[in-house]
Amino acid sequence: MADHEPRMCTSVEKAMELLSKRWTALIVFTLLPGPMRFVNIENSLPNISGKVLSDRLRELEAEGLIIRTVYPEVPVRIEYSLTDKGRDLSPLYKSIGDWAERWIKPEMDIHPSAE
Repeated sequence: MADHEPRMCTSVEKAMELLSKRWTALIVFTLLPGPMRFVNIENSLPNISGKVLSDRLRELEAEGLIIRTVYPEVPVRIEYSLTDKGRDLSPLYKSIGDWAERWIKPEMDIHPSAE
Protein backbone atom coordinates (compact mmCIF):
# COMPACT_ATOMS: atom_id res chain seq x y z
CA MET A 1 0.00 0.00 0.00
CA ALA A 2 1.42 3.40 -0.99
CA ASP A 3 2.00 6.15 1.52
CA HIS A 4 -0.47 9.01 1.14
CA GLU A 5 1.36 11.52 3.24
CA PRO A 6 0.10 15.02 2.44
CA ARG A 7 2.82 17.30 1.06
CA MET A 8 2.77 21.01 1.43
CA CYS A 9 3.37 23.08 -1.67
CA THR A 10 6.65 25.00 -1.32
CA SER A 11 4.96 28.35 -1.95
CA VAL A 12 2.42 27.62 0.81
CA GLU A 13 5.24 26.62 3.12
CA LYS A 14 7.11 29.86 2.38
CA ALA A 15 3.95 31.93 2.93
CA MET A 16 3.30 30.22 6.27
CA GLU A 17 6.89 30.81 7.37
CA LEU A 18 6.66 34.48 6.44
CA LEU A 19 3.32 35.17 8.10
CA SER A 20 4.03 33.10 11.21
CA LYS A 21 7.16 35.06 12.07
CA ARG A 22 6.52 36.96 15.28
CA TRP A 23 4.74 40.31 14.66
CA THR A 24 4.61 39.96 10.86
CA ALA A 25 0.92 39.08 10.58
CA LEU A 26 -0.04 41.78 13.08
CA ILE A 27 1.95 44.42 11.19
CA VAL A 28 0.15 43.50 7.96
CA PHE A 29 -3.19 43.55 9.81
CA THR A 30 -2.37 47.00 11.23
CA LEU A 31 -1.71 48.34 7.73
CA LEU A 32 -4.94 46.99 6.20
CA PRO A 33 -6.90 50.26 6.76
CA GLY A 34 -4.26 52.33 4.98
CA PRO A 35 -0.81 53.94 5.13
CA MET A 36 0.77 54.58 8.52
CA ARG A 37 3.90 56.14 9.90
CA PHE A 38 6.38 54.07 11.90
CA VAL A 39 5.37 55.60 15.23
CA ASN A 40 1.68 54.85 14.57
CA ILE A 41 2.44 51.21 13.78
CA GLU A 42 4.63 51.01 16.88
CA ASN A 43 1.85 52.52 19.04
CA SER A 44 -0.68 50.05 17.58
CA LEU A 45 1.53 47.16 18.70
CA PRO A 46 2.65 48.25 22.17
CA ASN A 47 4.80 45.22 22.97
CA ILE A 48 6.98 45.39 19.85
CA SER A 49 10.42 46.96 20.03
CA GLY A 50 11.44 49.60 17.50
CA LYS A 51 14.26 47.37 16.27
CA VAL A 52 12.00 44.39 15.66
CA LEU A 53 9.42 46.58 13.93
CA SER A 54 12.12 48.05 11.71
CA ASP A 55 13.43 44.56 10.87
CA ARG A 56 9.95 43.22 10.06
CA LEU A 57 9.10 46.23 7.90
CA ARG A 58 12.30 45.68 5.90
CA GLU A 59 11.46 41.98 5.49
CA LEU A 60 7.91 42.74 4.37
CA GLU A 61 9.22 45.33 1.92
CA ALA A 62 11.73 42.81 0.54
CA GLU A 63 8.89 40.30 0.08
CA GLY A 64 6.84 42.90 -1.78
CA LEU A 65 4.02 43.09 0.77
CA ILE A 66 4.58 46.69 1.81
CA ILE A 67 6.02 49.81 0.28
CA ARG A 68 7.95 52.50 2.11
CA THR A 69 7.19 55.99 0.80
CA VAL A 70 9.44 58.92 1.72
CA TYR A 71 7.92 62.39 1.46
CA PRO A 72 10.60 65.09 1.11
CA GLU A 73 9.15 67.45 3.67
CA VAL A 74 10.72 69.11 6.67
CA PRO A 75 10.84 67.01 8.71
CA VAL A 76 10.91 64.04 6.35
CA ARG A 77 7.73 61.96 6.51
CA ILE A 78 7.87 58.21 5.89
CA GLU A 79 4.76 56.08 5.47
CA TYR A 80 4.31 52.35 5.10
CA SER A 81 1.45 50.89 3.12
CA LEU A 82 0.42 47.54 1.71
CA THR A 83 1.08 46.71 -1.92
CA ASP A 84 -1.52 44.86 -3.98
CA LYS A 85 0.22 41.66 -2.86
CA GLY A 86 -0.21 42.69 0.78
CA ARG A 87 -3.82 43.83 0.35
CA ASP A 88 -4.63 40.46 -1.21
CA LEU A 89 -4.26 39.02 2.31
CA SER A 90 -7.36 40.94 3.45
CA PRO A 91 -9.83 38.05 2.91
CA LEU A 92 -7.53 35.80 4.95
CA TYR A 93 -7.63 38.25 7.85
CA LYS A 94 -11.41 38.53 7.53
CA SER A 95 -11.69 34.74 7.74
CA ILE A 96 -9.37 34.58 10.75
CA GLY A 97 -11.39 37.34 12.42
CA ASP A 98 -14.65 35.47 11.81
CA TRP A 99 -13.12 32.25 13.13
CA ALA A 100 -11.71 34.02 16.21
CA GLU A 101 -15.07 35.63 16.98
CA ARG A 102 -16.67 32.21 16.90
CA TRP A 103 -14.07 30.11 18.67
CA ILE A 104 -11.63 32.24 20.68
CA LYS A 105 -12.90 33.76 23.86
CA PRO A 106 -10.86 36.63 25.28
CA GLU A 107 -9.43 35.99 28.70
CA MET A 108 -11.26 38.02 31.23
CA ASP A 109 -9.01 39.92 33.58
CA ILE A 110 -11.00 39.34 36.71
CA HIS A 111 -9.55 40.61 39.93
CA PRO A 112 -11.29 39.25 43.02
CA SER A 113 -12.41 42.05 45.26
CA ALA A 114 -10.88 42.17 48.70
CA GLU A 115 -13.52 41.86 51.36
